[in-house]
Amino acid sequence: MSLDRVRGLRPPGTDRGRVLLLLALAAAVTVFTATVPLLRDWFDLRVYYGTVNSWVHGGGHVYDYRVPGTPYGFTYPPFAAVLMLPMALVGPGAATVAALLLNLAALAAAARLWTGPGWRRYGWYGAGLAACALALFEPLRDTFSFGQVNLLLLALVLTDARLLASGRTRWAGAGIGLAAAVKLTPALFIGLLLVTRRWRAAAVATGVAAAATALAALAAPDASRFYWTRALWDTTRVGRLDYVSNQSLQGVLARLGVESRAVWAVLVLLVLCCWARRAGRAGAVGDWRAAFALTGLTACLVSPVTWVHHLVWLLPSFAVLIRAGRPRVAGALYAVLCTSVVWLWFDDASGVDGFLGSNTYTWITLGLLVWLPVGHVPAGHASAGHLPGGRRATSRSTSATAVPPSAAAPAISRASSQPGKASSAAVTEAAGVAANGVPAIGAGADPLVADAEVTGAPVTGAPVTCAGALRAGDGPVGTGVGTVAAGAGTDCASGPGCDSGPDCASGPGRGPGQGRGRVRSASSEPTGSTRPAAANPQSSSSRASS
Repeated sequence: MSLDRVRGLRPPGTDRGRVLLLLALAAAVTVFTATVPLLRDWFDLRVYYGTVNSWVHGGGHVYDYRVPGTPYGFTYPPFAAVLMLPMALVGPGAATVAALLLNLAALAAAARLWTGPGWRRYGWYGAGLAACALALFEPLRDTFSFGQVNLLLLALVLTDARLLASGRTRWAGAGIGLAAAVKLTPALFIGLLLVTRRWRAAAVATGVAAAATALAALAAPDASRFYWTRALWDTTRVGRLDYVSNQSLQGVLARLGVESRAVWAVLVLLVLCCWARRAGRAGAVGDWRAAFALTGLTACLVSPVTWVHHLVWLLPSFAVLIRAGRPRVAGALYAVLCTSVVWLWFDDASGVDGFLGSNTYTWITLGLLVWLPVGHVPAGHASAGHLPGGRRATSRSTSATAVPPSAAAPAISRASSQPGKASSAAVTEAAGVAANGVPAIGAGADPLVADAEVTGAPVTGAPVTCAGALRAGDGPVGTGVGTVAAGAGTDCASGPGCDSGPDCASGPGRGPGQGRGRVRSASSEPTGSTRPAAANPQSSSSRASS
């Protein structure tokens, strides 16, 4: 999928034009962020910093601290407070800088984990456009401005997604376990591991979360006892449930004046059933991108309190939409989440317009849960350590053991013996078959899998052909049709768009001798956005750290 398709515009033709465009966009984004939304004054970071300092230097209890002038204090499990202890060694300014740098690093790590090496295709220009688009996303703006921890948790969870998709499952689940020990919302990802029958990863996640919780109990026994017996069950500690920033199912009911826990429980059960069915199906076909995206959506819906900044868990869903060939839908929904539109009903959420408008982000989350594309995995690609047919992969690279030629070898040989005249039938028959008979990963390949590159072993007596009509990127996303280049001594059929010569490159711009024995997938692109409208943003003192 081209960058033009995502943005709907042709990029400038020169580096100078690209630099000028990025500078203009950066200036517009900076002006918008500095003038339209209110900055949150690092409110949540002040909660963290004050709690740790009161605990370490003032001899107070973790859950006794309150931000001066507000009724709000620390609401996370005790293990989160233990991890934040280094803040007691620095001043508030240094803590703010550290939080900003950690969030930037976590955002970069999450993007890299989710997109794979595909971002390199667009270089600094694509990275600049993505940065401008991300800076407009309201949940991200709030995460940075509050000094929140959501991006760090997202990066931990996506690390496990990468491990599961690449088959390196020894430590898969550790990131989820740590995230669940810091905040309860990511614990639903342990449920995902159970739904998809990843028993080992589920055990690792549960064990890590339990060990971290036990460590916190040793470090702060009184705080642990208070949290698990009282604070956890008191939702008033985190703020009003009917506050417009609460974009969960509970928030919708609270704004309607529905106080029945039974109604909320029924809605949560329905959402969990939908999630289990769809996420289980995604995991069954190896579509870990969709499975993790669906779980993030569900966690936001079923949590009693989901502030707007928690909706960074929606970001993976936009990547899934773009990869499934629906960039316009992704762009439209993303643009709405940049507008701060829900704050138009900050004072009054009554009436039909209030019901629809004040819950806009909840409706988007529900819609994504129900209609997010699932199963967009190339035919036969080895995901999560499984090869086609259910065979377990024993290594990331193809075995060097000699194997009999594949059934497609005669067709490939016939195509390679006539340079420039490779028949479409032969190419079609050979498409998706790499050196050892494993279907090749093409344009729809998941970049979560081993950086989308698999080294193949040569096939005796079966030279492999690269035809110009069979390039990575041709064909619809998810078809797995792409350029195949495998084994030493590869023959290349010349043709339109194919680098002729004895060694065929696996993509445009590769010269002779490059790309041998590799199967390369097309990359994914960052999501786009439009400039949001002015909003009525949230006040820092109107909610608690959560």
